[in-house]
Amino acid sequence: MTNVQPPIGQPNNAPQNDGLLQDNAATQPPFVDEHEFNIRLADNDSYDGLTFEVIEAEVAEGKRVVSRGVYLAPNLITTLSLLSGFYSILASTQGEFYKASLAIFLSAILDGADGRVARMLNAQSPFGEQYDSLADMLAFGVAPAILIYSFALQPLGRIGLGCAFVFTACGAFRLARFNVQVGTVDKKYFVGLASPLAAILVTSAVMVAIDHNQWIGQYDTLVMFLFAAWVVICGLLMVSNVKYYSFKEFDKKKVPFVVLIIGVLVMSIVLYDIPVGILAIGIIYALSGIVTTIKANFKH
Repeated sequence: MTNVQPPIGQPNNAPQNDGLLQDNAATQPPFVDEHEFNIRLADNDSYDGLTFEVIEAEVAEGKRVVSRGVYLAPNLITTLSLLSGFYSILASTQGEFYKASLAIFLSAILDGADGRVARMLNAQSPFGEQYDSLADMLAFGVAPAILIYSFALQPLGRIGLGCAFVFTACGAFRLARFNVQVGTVDKKYFVGLASPLAAILVTSAVMVAIDHNQWIGQYDTLVMFLFAAWVVICGLLMVSNVKYYSFKEFDKKKVPFVVLIIGVLVMSIVLYDIPVGILAIGIIYALSGIVTTIKANFKH
């Protein structure tokens, strides 16, 4: 009988490996080498025929494992947010600015819901995080810029185009920075104004201008330049290092009863004129981060 020698550098007792990763934590070896794990992850997909599948690496019981498929509920909500942003763009190009604004508000509500649903159902995944960022880019980076450009900045020509693009670019920078800083920053704070809040500041300003247009006709040029400055400021706040309180702790901690009463009073004021109230609250929140940052710098 002929003895088959193992390849040079490979011990006789080396386990045979068919190149596939196991799909459960009990059998998945904890690879330390990131490059090796990525290669094996790619090998786990045969790419035979026309397939629709998501294969991603997750951590289960302290070990890196391969996961197939997606979680339905949170990703469907994210898809609805994406659809709202897409509809807003179409409505803006057709001159239906109020509908476009409402669609962005709906996207913001859905964006807050998908994360909460994922945490409640323990359905968080790398695919969901990346998909949410892409949906946010459209709904809160592109849609508000097209809305304000179509509503007020188009007559400014290249200046208006540049200002709108600054907002979109800053939205992309904000989301990219947020993705790479996940797990390294304090969850109590947002570093820079969150993109949904920046989008709401731009959108509510458009809604206020639509509702109170009796004085706009006399100051068209001034209004256009104010909107140009406003969209740039909102964009720069997103990429700033200003810290904003995230209110995430409110989900788990009790607050004094008087806070609930104050919340009811604020809601009553907002209901009198919703766009003005939302814009006012948004401006106060944006200024709060700036004031807090200035005070912190003076202490140091």
